[in-house]
Amino acid sequence: MKRIVFARIVFCVAGIFAGGSALAQGGVDSTVLTFQEAVKIALMNSVTLNTQRNQLELSQAQKNASIAGIGPNVSLNGSATQFNGNSFNQQQGEVINGIRDNISGSINANMNLFSGFGRLNTIRQYAKAFDAQAHFVDRTAQDVINTVSTQYLQVLLDVELIRIARENFEVQKKQLQQIHEYVEVGSRSPVDEYNQDALTKAAELRAVQAEITLTNDMALLTQTLLVDPFDNYAVRKPGWDINKIGSEPTDLEQMLATAKMNRGDYQRAVKNEAAQHYGTMAARSLMMPSLSAFYNYGSGYNYQHDVPDSATNYNSNYVLTNTGPGSYVLNQVTTKTTVVNPDIPRPFSEQFRTNNVYKSYGLQLTIPIFNGLQNRTQTIQQRTLYRNAQLTTKNSEIQLKNDIIRSARNFQGAKKAYQVAVDQLKAASMAIQYETERYNLGVTNLVEYSTANGRYVQAQTDKAQAEYRLLFQKVLLEYSLGTLKVEDLE
Repeated sequence: MKRIVFARIVFCVAGIFAGGSALAQGGVDSTVLTFQEAVKIALMNSVTLNTQRNQLELSQAQKNASIAGIGPNVSLNGSATQFNGNSFNQQQGEVINGIRDNISGSINANMNLFSGFGRLNTIRQYAKAFDAQAHFVDRTAQDVINTVSTQYLQVLLDVELIRIARENFEVQKKQLQQIHEYVEVGSRSPVDEYNQDALTKAAELRAVQAEITLTNDMALLTQTLLVDPFDNYAVRKPGWDINKIGSEPTDLEQMLATAKMNRGDYQRAVKNEAAQHYGTMAARSLMMPSLSAFYNYGSGYNYQHDVPDSATNYNSNYVLTNTGPGSYVLNQVTTKTTVVNPDIPRPFSEQFRTNNVYKSYGLQLTIPIFNGLQNRTQTIQQRTLYRNAQLTTKNSEIQLKNDIIRSARNFQGAKKAYQVAVDQLKAASMAIQYETERYNLGVTNLVEYSTANGRYVQAQTDKAQAEYRLLFQKVLLEYSLGTLKVEDLE
């Protein structure tokens, strides 16, 4: 009997150090989802991360637009209009009444030469804003990895707790059967059987509750990964060396310097502060004179409807005709002359390419004097944004320091907790071994045996929790430093 009980206890202890239970390794119909695969799926499907990636594209477009803004604004204009009624025909230089077609086209260019360095500061502003968004995308990716790590850790822990609960349930059932046999032969009181039956049911209840917890945590993980929850997924413990993880450096000054260089949220705050600074300088330029150059080139065509191709001129003259001696008659003689109508619209090529061509170019100076305090208000608004950005940067730095201190101390605490949990499990394992032998010999009662067994189960749970927490300290440390990458998780 002693050998059977001892073998059972050794099996339970060894199970904790195994790579996981059958649930963790996946059944026949399960899709094994490794930690690396889960992270990659999350980085691909994350709504928040993809939203920030889209925002990064917009920031890139705004940066490119600000750079292109230092060049000229060029536009090509054209119009086709028909006038019916009174209108001015520039071909004739007079107002006519009728139907007239007008076609015009032009190319216009305008280039800012000086505006208080507003364009230059705008370029700098959007360049810093793009850098800030790029850092934010990196940090959002690390947020996704950290979230998936936490949830994956919880699922792994749930699987381990189910294994522990099921093993405890099996041990309690066997113990119940053994006590039942003792009661049958009269060596144990029936009360012991009732108490053991209650303990067995409690162990079964904990196993069921552990399964419910696993279901809920797995649902949360699949929601984060945006994968089909109807598929049957199983998790697998990462093959990380816990001894190597336990030797990670935790020098605070070195960690702080690394975090300031790599933390995306801190770098985003710094870049946003710089962007708002340049934005303030660009807003101030609105109150300064601006000088721009312009050039316009265009032409037009006019066509007047119902204008005849030719015109007939009638000239009437009075001729004195001698009708006899001393007799004269005054006769009216009318002559008709047909000539080309001078008002006929000239051909399109002649008008558009030669006659109606115009050019204009020059410089334009604009000095703002008063526009309802709009420029001043915009400058104050931008200055307020800059001051708020300074506060955000300061807050980010304090938060960064707190994260460094917390992660370093939590890491040290996790190492101590793991070592204590290992020692606790060893002691509890020996205690339940001797308490089982004493109970089988009738030296102790069921209460003391149950207490020792409860401590042993709790020691198993504490050890599993401490082990997984220490395993994922690698992720937590690199997350606090801002150096967390998918490649480092392989």
